[in-house]
Amino acid sequence: MPSQAPKRSPLTQRWSALRRWFARGRSGSNGHDASAQSIREYFRHKAHGQGYTLSHSQQRVIDCMAQQASLLFGASAQTPASLYLHGAVGRGKSWLLDGFFQALPTAQKQRVHFHEFFARLHQGMFNHRKHDDALAVTLDELLHDCRVLCFDEFHVHDIGDAMLITRLFQALFHRGILLLVTSNYPPEGLLPNPLYHARFKPVIDLINARMQVMEVGGPHDYRSQASNHAHQLFTQGHYVWPATATQRQALKLPPEGAPAIALPVGSRHVQARLCEGRRVAFTFNDVCEQPTAVMDYLELCRRFDHWIIDDLPELGECSIAVQQRFINLIDVLYDQDKHLTLLGRLPLCAALSGNVIDLARTRSRLGQLQVVH
Repeated sequence: MPSQAPKRSPLTQRWSALRRWFARGRSGSNGHDASAQSIREYFRHKAHGQGYTLSHSQQRVIDCMAQQASLLFGASAQTPASLYLHGAVGRGKSWLLDGFFQALPTAQKQRVHFHEFFARLHQGMFNHRKHDDALAVTLDELLHDCRVLCFDEFHVHDIGDAMLITRLFQALFHRGILLLVTSNYPPEGLLPNPLYHARFKPVIDLINARMQVMEVGGPHDYRSQASNHAHQLFTQGHYVWPATATQRQALKLPPEGAPAIALPVGSRHVQARLCEGRRVAFTFNDVCEQPTAVMDYLELCRRFDHWIIDDLPELGECSIAVQQRFINLIDVLYDQDKHLTLLGRLPLCAALSGNVIDLARTRSRLGQLQVVH
């Protein structure tokens, strides 16, 4: 699976040259110092260029990342302890992860949303189910010569997934891969369902034993800053309510009650309401109340850039399974940076009622849409 590096900005291009200067002709302890200094300088320039003031917890994480780089690229080529970052939405966890990924002076790295990696892991293990160790064969395919693996948005809700995650993490640590993970939850907050939490304890113990766990805090929600939205397609989307016929016509959206179209996804079909070029429309029922999965959303994202999701209900009135599908769908659309037009009858804050886990992240992401009322 190819690395998912963020788009190369002028800062990244300038930094590549500076990073090569740091690395040129250095070895031993000087190489250690250069690798650590390159990480710190990268973040300093990145924060300054974006008008950020780093919080104390962010600076602690950057210092830890600098130490990791110095060990990873020193003469002895040690694999340092992996890193688990957790904290509230919008506190810069993904920003830190992306910065570290960009600044690392190696091509043997991958940065991927956990949803996508885990979906591909499931598919690969199914394809190689006749092998004695389908997990190992699949990881060989997905990782190749990867030395640094960055997982964004790590969370667990299914006990079946939890058991596989235990095996996955054990395999990654056995391979000597430096793992960096972001999550909204501390390790003890993963899979909080009391029916299953005890069975997930081995993963929590493994994380605490093999990873440095750090909280990313601070008073600011960086997602709320308009300056962050300029280059994101997702944040140019709209939330439209109460979705009148006049609003639909003005935005060239399908009429309410548009007939269903059978849209092939993999080996089956889902219902859509519009399919024109790179533009697709669904009702909430089509994609969230039917048995769809992350793999379906990823496949559709490869084919469509502009998404319309109609008839958002009051989410708190839906089943937990339906709410989780909607959360997963928004995660994928946000990570894949797709343009979204979401239509509902209620104000967004009222529509996103409920206490299901992960809903705070969904509220934060959808709160970046432009409201049309």
